[in-house]
Amino acid sequence: MASSALCIFCKILKGEIPSFKLLETKFSYSFLDIQPTAEAHCLVIPKCHGAKLHNIPDEYLADILPMVKKLTKVLQLDENNTPEGEGYNILQNNGRIAHQEVDHVHFHLIPKKDLKTGLGVGWPAQATDFDKLGKLHASLKAELEKL
Repeated sequence: MASSALCIFCKILKGEIPSFKLLETKFSYSFLDIQPTAEAHCLVIPKCHGAKLHNIPDEYLADILPMVKKLTKVLQLDENNTPEGEGYNILQNNGRIAHQEVDHVHFHLIPKKDLKTGLGVGWPAQATDFDKLGKLHASLKAELEKL
């Protein structure tokens, strides 16, 4: 397991800093956020240090979403299966410009029970340019074929 001596989440994983642990597996660890945007705001982290998502081995990433799903059940966020009413956000940021504060990959599970609590999001959508989008699509498909 990769680790960083200066990373607050690595220190939590090593038991050097206490946390309100919820779930733990071989690859992942979840705990309550100590500066929540809503009640029961949770963090889920891989047990492998990496600043950005692409730095984390696949087996660690494959474990995270099932843990998030289990937490939605524990928090009873799975009871409303309609678009209306309570919901939740799953947030993961990469880099300072994308609002990442801690340089260890982490996923926020943020309950959204009303308009005042939880995550507020602005979405500055661009107008659709189908010609430009088609060219981008072709370029990305060519790169994907190389992988």
